[in-house]
Amino acid sequence: MNFNNKTILITGGAGFIGSNLAFYFQNNFPDAKVVVFDIFRTGETFSNGNLKSFGHFQNLLGFKGEIISGDITKKEDLNRLRDYKFDYIFHQAAISDTTVSDQKIMIDTNLNAFRDLLDMACDMKAVMVYASSGATYGNAPAPQIVGKEAPANIYGFSKLMMDNLTYERIKRADIPIVGLRYFNVYGPREYFKNKTASMILQFGHQILSGNRPRLFEGSNKILRDFVYIDDVIEANIKACNPKRSGVYNVGTGKARSFQDIVDILQNQLGTNLECEYIPNPFVGQYQFFTEADINSTKEYLGYDPKVTLEEGIKRYLPEIKRLYEEYK
Repeated sequence: MNFNNKTILITGGAGFIGSNLAFYFQNNFPDAKVVVFDIFRTGETFSNGNLKSFGHFQNLLGFKGEIISGDITKKEDLNRLRDYKFDYIFHQAAISDTTVSDQKIMIDTNLNAFRDLLDMACDMKAVMVYASSGATYGNAPAPQIVGKEAPANIYGFSKLMMDNLTYERIKRADIPIVGLRYFNVYGPREYFKNKTASMILQFGHQILSGNRPRLFEGSNKILRDFVYIDDVIEANIKACNPKRSGVYNVGTGKARSFQDIVDILQNQLGTNLECEYIPNPFVGQYQFFTEADINSTKEYLGYDPKVTLEEGIKRYLPEIKRLYEEYK
């Protein structure tokens, strides 16, 4: 697809996936007009102590497009976007912290704001691609299949309600609308997610500091579908021209264990630290096996993930090392 001379909105564009999208377009389509909309961080925290926003200016160093600071829950901020005529909207802004328990702010931010953005996309005839989540499945058995959801927290519920709204809107909209259920995404520009950054980054820094990697007991049997950021960006681009609007899983379709992560990191870093195994305090509220069924994603989006966990960690290691040296 050629995005040159197109106008593109990225909400949450100072966050992990949003900023990677911004640079994808800047690097590959220099004549595209890219607008980043983000609330940026203020230091405000939720009751769990985590930041309310992970957007950070450092994720956008070198970005040459437009930046608008705004809150997706405030209609006056969203109305500023109506000065543009967007061809594509990539909606990445959300409360993505699964440990937030404030149900009202989760629904206001993730669901109600999405409804307003969908209205805007329909008015502008813009393609809408948005971030859903593998959290919609909760403890549903693997492989997780679209249509068989069981959210275990308000975050997963809010994303499922976004997807339900999408199905309703598809019936009467004449624009492509695609929801992407991200599984465990990792890669550059996730550092400012702090505690919610991937365990690949966190284990990498533990090992680089010389500390024993700390794993939950039975980590060789705790499986996740870890997907590298490059494959996630590919999914977003493929979603702009779908064979069918809808909701699709974005993972590799191949689950790996947390023990695998540590073993691969130690192999590539040339270390042999003994692991420390600790009791898992989240038994009963923890996903022990996630693996995306990506058959429909392949069929209707043409999605074809290429990055194995070994290759993804290899690509990511220079950034993991740079961050460690900068922030240790």
